[in-house]
Amino acid sequence: MNPPEPVNILLVDDEPRNLAVLESILDDPGYRLVRATSGDEALLRLVNEEFALLVLDVQMPGMSGFEVAQMVKQRRKTARIPIVFLTAYFHEDRHILEGYGTGAVDYLQKPVNPAVLRSKVSVFAELHRKERELAQANRQLLEEVAERRRAEERLSELNASLDQRVTERTAALRESESRLLEASRRKDEFLATLAHELRNPLAPVRNAVHFLKLRGPGTTDVQWASELIDRQVSLMGRLIEELMDVSRIGQGRIELRRELLTLDQVLGDALETVQPQIDGAGHKLTVLQPATKLTVHGDRARLAQAFINLLSNAAKYTDPGGQLELRVVSEDGTVLVSIRDNGIGISPRRLEQVFEMFSQEEPALSRARGGLGIGLSLTRKLVELHGGIVTASSEGQGQGSVFTVRLPLAQAPAEPRAPADNASPRREAAGTLRILVADDNVDAAETLAMLLESLGHSVHRVHDGDAAVAAVPAFDPELVVLDIGMPGTNGYEACRQIREQAGGGARTLIALTGWGQPQDQERARAAGFDQHLVKPVDIERLLELISARLDGSVSIRR
Repeated sequence: MNPPEPVNILLVDDEPRNLAVLESILDDPGYRLVRATSGDEALLRLVNEEFALLVLDVQMPGMSGFEVAQMVKQRRKTARIPIVFLTAYFHEDRHILEGYGTGAVDYLQKPVNPAVLRSKVSVFAELHRKERELAQANRQLLEEVAERRRAEERLSELNASLDQRVTERTAALRESESRLLEASRRKDEFLATLAHELRNPLAPVRNAVHFLKLRGPGTTDVQWASELIDRQVSLMGRLIEELMDVSRIGQGRIELRRELLTLDQVLGDALETVQPQIDGAGHKLTVLQPATKLTVHGDRARLAQAFINLLSNAAKYTDPGGQLELRVVSEDGTVLVSIRDNGIGISPRRLEQVFEMFSQEEPALSRARGGLGIGLSLTRKLVELHGGIVTASSEGQGQGSVFTVRLPLAQAPAEPRAPADNASPRREAAGTLRILVADDNVDAAETLAMLLESLGHSVHRVHDGDAAVAAVPAFDPELVVLDIGMPGTNGYEACRQIREQAGGGARTLIALTGWGQPQDQERARAAGFDQHLVKPVDIERLLELISARLDGSVSIRR
């Protein structure tokens, strides 16, 4: 360890002998003793060097010790140097006070006590060393602070650069998100518009079918054709609903209308739909079912939709004149439905991929068999919603394929339902209503009006919103059925105006429209409608609402 650097001590006395005495007393390797024989010389020394202590004689020729002390304390560089006065003459209190008044830290009489002088000098020397160490530590600290500031400045520059890059990247992501949201909005708008346009022509078809049924049973062929049209319109309506659920399919948000039903009913619906496609391709279909009725708890239309997809795929991906087989087997509380074909087959690596959205087997593209690639994905989700599973197997390309659906069986009801009469039962109402029907689709308005008139109601039909509002005071309808998308005044505004008329609060207003999005339903409620129905209307539901009105339910909102 290196010895500490000696500290400078300035000894000032006009007598060389006194300086020699002081040097002998203060002889220490830790001190560097510097002589000065006058006040002027002492001041010069103080300007050029740094001192830990000034030992100063009071009585000197020229400039006294008191005068030197005053000048030392007036200079900023030397003001902090401690001063010890030595004197052989000025012993009075006033002299001592004058010495302390000039800034001295001590006042000693000559001859000095060596031990006392050494002790006092050592204290100030050590204090100077500590101040020097502290100054060195301060310098190091300042250097560290400066270095840290430089590092912070560099970090700040890097952060600013990073912030700029993040800002630019965020702006790019927001722009990309905005484009995606806009594309999604346009897609949803297109789907909603498409669904609306598809629903509108279905409404008069369904109304006409129910009108025929209410007229009573006709020939067997007519009754069969009416029921077939009704089923197909129902299926078409459900498919349109599915079209609107495209964004929800991946989230598993399809709602099921469950009931106890026999599997042969579901398969019958599916075969009725797909049979023309099978016959058109010249395929031979073999159906193998057990004699026992197998009951499941599910949504008849959704399950039929799943089997329609599987049967349609089997027919589509099998060359003309192929062999198809539909086999039903009961096994350990479940039912297995397998659909086998001898078509193009599936490569082993794609057996799971075929259930992914928009997935298609490559040979299908080369054979131009069409399809969007969503049927099998939807089928799997529908089956899983019913607590079942669907799997695919194939020996490879050109070897055909087998799709197997496993569903849980349900306990059959204790008493089977009696066979339904082919004719729809005419609902006997406890009375009749005055009903206003407004729809710019003339066929839809006329067929619905004819259907309601056949039930005994008094119906007035108009074909735009303005006419509906104008007809209310004179006709005084108890129930109003309004289309939404009409020229001039739309259904929402017509509803508001009717509510504002005398007696408007007591009327039952039903929105019947091709717009079926959740926001459309919310707008209908906000406009004042009691109920929002989607075309093609479920006639049974409409008749329930009419019955509710007849029973005295003024407000039937749900």
